[in-house]
Amino acid sequence: MKNFFFCFVFLLLISPAYSQNNMDVISLYRTGRDMESRNRMSEANYYYNEAIRICVDDISRNTANRDTYTALTWTLQRQKRYQDVITWGELGLRLYSDEYRIMETMGEAYFYLDNWNESIRYMQRFANSVPQGERTSVAYFFIGEIYRYRGFYHHADIAYSTAVRLEPNVALWWYRLGSVREAVGDFPQAATAFERALRINPDYQEAEIGLARTRR
Repeated sequence: MKNFFFCFVFLLLISPAYSQNNMDVISLYRTGRDMESRNRMSEANYYYNEAIRICVDDISRNTANRDTYTALTWTLQRQKRYQDVITWGELGLRLYSDEYRIMETMGEAYFYLDNWNESIRYMQRFANSVPQGERTSVAYFFIGEIYRYRGFYHHADIAYSTAVRLEPNVALWWYRLGSVREAVGDFPQAATAFERALRINPDYQEAEIGLARTRR
């Protein structure tokens, strides 16, 4: 019985329907992202397009799983095809309602489509699913951005504060936190946030100007 179990697991792992394409699309996505980080966009798009082709093919053949939809939405996001992210993401969440990776990607897509209500809804859903997740800090930063744009500075302060607590080494996030504190007249705390931004990036000119302004 024991030998049968190990044989079954082995066959499952090497089965193309189980993992091969999923490994391929995730690898293709990551290679594309690496090319993009080097400003080699034509090469990046080759890998992105191949990942999309495999994902859509798997979905059409009914051999897709949650990783397929996740990789597809990630890749479409990198290509700034935000409406396509929404379309495929909704389909993926219809099948895998707990797939938090798709929730976060859809939250970003809605943000870039200026649909802030839906963006916050998905970001909060994502953050509630994985309170200490790898990208939970990013979700709170986006929530902070939306509240800042709307002029809800105290709400933005809470969101940015959560973002920097989870990920304290992003200068932009500390700068944004300083800006909303300055907007409500909390100059000492704004100065503290600007100082943290400058500690991370001493060449951050906007943070330096903000610090000088709040000290006055």
